[in-house]
Amino acid sequence: MTMTKGDIVERISEKIGFSKKEASEVVDSIFEVLKSRLAEGGKVKISGFGNFVVNEKRPRKGRNPQTGEEIIIRGRRVLSFKASPVLKKSMNGGSGANNGDGAAPE
Repeated sequence: MTMTKGDIVERISEKIGFSKKEASEVVDSIFEVLKSRLAEGGKVKISGFGNFVVNEKRPRKGRNPQTGEEIIIRGRRVLSFKASPVLKKSMNGGSGANNGDGAAPE
């Protein structure tokens, strides 16, 4: 099931006791701060959640699959997210679950 921005606003409103308008302003502000930092090329690290990083992809040679013609694919910026070990552990049932790295549970 997909969680929308509206769902986040509603849950914050219920959990903290803010009005939906106040919760919406908080969520919008958080997203604006994150977007502006990432647009500058910076990293966003949220402890216990994960890291958002903007990576630069260099221009590279490619091929048009229909014609076989060689083309240059422009460089671009891509956003990547890496979940923290805490988030990974909670997604996999908390303590005693395999953490996905092939190692035995602790």
